[in-house]
Amino acid sequence: MVHKQRSVALLFGLVIAADAAAGCSLKTVAVKTVANTLAAGGDTFTRDDDPELVRDAVPFALKTYESLLETVPKHAGLLLATCSGFTQYAFAFVQADAETLESGDYEAAEERKARALKLYLRGRGYCIRALELKYKGMERQLQVAPDSALTKATSADVPLLYWTGASWGAAIAIGLDRPALVADLPAVMALMKRALALQEDYRAGAIHEAMIALEGVPAAMGGSPERARAHFARAVALGGAGRPGPYLSLATAVALPAQDRAEFDRLLEQALAIDPEKDPSNRLPTLISQKRARFLLSRIDELFAPKN
Repeated sequence: MVHKQRSVALLFGLVIAADAAAGCSLKTVAVKTVANTLAAGGDTFTRDDDPELVRDAVPFALKTYESLLETVPKHAGLLLATCSGFTQYAFAFVQADAETLESGDYEAAEERKARALKLYLRGRGYCIRALELKYKGMERQLQVAPDSALTKATSADVPLLYWTGASWGAAIAIGLDRPALVADLPAVMALMKRALALQEDYRAGAIHEAMIALEGVPAAMGGSPERARAHFARAVALGGAGRPGPYLSLATAVALPAQDRAEFDRLLEQALAIDPEKDPSNRLPTLISQKRARFLLSRIDELFAPKN
């Protein structure tokens, strides 16, 4: 989720000490050292087996990232890590809360959705800053000519393309009542398609998994259940068979809108059958996804109209 948490406090202490001891020059060096460490990645969070512990820890880490970016605002790796961190936190915890509250406390659910939207857009902002560092004017190009905007992107850009699309797409999905935001869907599609063309197997099929949701939008918006199923098959083939994500995505993006209760139930049961210990590096995402699957199954009578 957010990386190298065990070292955050120690490294942040280094920054404070440098600031007190020797002024801006040493502080900047210290901050760059911390930023490089945090941006390098790790699985301290994703290996955890306690979602609530991580939920409580992530906000501090995210604010630390933002504090460091005040000193090194053009650190591309830290911008990307901050973008992905806000996006994952919003999805795993804030939007999940909204879904849980929806049937019992509509007002509270709407408040959580509004907060999730703000966090997605906050994350997107950091990814856009990173894109603009390398490709000046990219945000505007994505909005006016998405199909040609990313022709210069290379395989090194895939993580940034993916997380820009993920944060932007998640914001659109939760903000469908905002026409100006929905109008950016072609930009999100362009980001994901370019990332897919450059590195299909990124994060064991994560781009294909994202495309399931994107193709699950109504046909009037360019979606296609057939293409969504094709992306599901590739996500599973590239490693998704050991992760609940593709099954949840197809269940919610295709089976639910089609009111196919049998497929919805089957897909969620497949997600729940995955052993989190088979892939310890993704233990936390698996546990969070399975919690969502159980919640959706508990509401299956509400989600599907009874057959006559």
